[in-house]
Amino acid sequence: MIKNIGITAWGAVSALGTDREAVVRAYQQQESYLQQNKSTGDWEGALSNPPLPTGALYQRGRFAEQIDRSVLLALLAADQLKEELVQRDGLVTGINIGSSRGATGLWEQHFAQFTNEGTGKLSPLASPTTTLGNISSWLGAYLNIEGPAISHSVTCSTALQAIANGVAWLESGRCQRFLAGGSEAPLTPFTLAQMKALRIYADPEPAAYPCRSFDPEIHNNSMVLGEGAALYLLEANAVRPLAWIRGIGFAQEIPTTPTSVSARGDAITRAMRQALSEYGEDQVDVVICHAPGTRLGDAAERYAIDTVLGKQMPFLTGNKWKLGHTLGASGALSLEMALLMLQRQEIYSIPFLPVTESRVRSVSSVMVNAMGFGGNAISLILEVCK
Repeated sequence: MIKNIGITAWGAVSALGTDREAVVRAYQQQESYLQQNKSTGDWEGALSNPPLPTGALYQRGRFAEQIDRSVLLALLAADQLKEELVQRDGLVTGINIGSSRGATGLWEQHFAQFTNEGTGKLSPLASPTTTLGNISSWLGAYLNIEGPAISHSVTCSTALQAIANGVAWLESGRCQRFLAGGSEAPLTPFTLAQMKALRIYADPEPAAYPCRSFDPEIHNNSMVLGEGAALYLLEANAVRPLAWIRGIGFAQEIPTTPTSVSARGDAITRAMRQALSEYGEDQVDVVICHAPGTRLGDAAERYAIDTVLGKQMPFLTGNKWKLGHTLGASGALSLEMALLMLQRQEIYSIPFLPVTESRVRSVSSVMVNAMGFGGNAISLILEVCK
């Protein structure tokens, strides 16, 4: 990496809570935060009664009617960063908030209106508020940031790809800091139907842990969707950042299965090796796995980790069993877990897996993995600021 890129602040919301203290308490507990939807019976990781954004723009006119829930979640995460942004006002700041599906709820709502009423008419608010790019655009307006505001979708690896994109902008010198992450609100009828069509969704049966993420004894697919957002303020040559970004690796597979993940996790294998090469080390203390709770996906990642890190196996963990798979935002929420472990020197385990914390006396480096539909994979390594 050309420059030292550090994370200087972050904000996040998920089923674990909408403030830092609540999230920490959630990670310190061994219970799942997944709940069954009262109407459908499906498991989901939903935010219950989230607060409203505090910014003045949210109070203006019909703004609340124009934004999708994915935008709302990004604004709530941004509220946790506003003080830091004000303190460093004047720096050229870019934005890249990725999302796998974009404005899913609004799009489905307007499409249903278009087809069900049979008139072919639409509300003028149907576009461009239903496009992916409106997440970063609204966020830039909300925070009064005038730098580049872009969005992209690389399925489930989207958020970490946005972080990597932010690193590239900072290394280019075109921005002095960059706000990057992901936001997703996929708890919609069509999205749930898609996951069920793939036969990867958890059974709607009562269970303490409906998502058996990374469980080697798993017999059935158990993925559960969740919603959330996490944003990170990145700075080049930062002074005492929360953590350094020390390595990034990318790879992609040729689609051969419905989810385009090979049995041996070829793409994530290459991504991890590239990240380690950039880091300049052959091991890390912890790996936060993508591990969505699917038999093939989890097994492929486990095989890849064993191939790359098996000689000195790090502590393996993840969070989708607790908060659900937030698709394009999932890597960003895994990054929050990594930061909390580095900052607090705490180990957050998966309760139904064998206990291995004794092998980790301290946490100085964490690798975060993300694997997306379409065969996209990315690994990112954080190191504690010493």
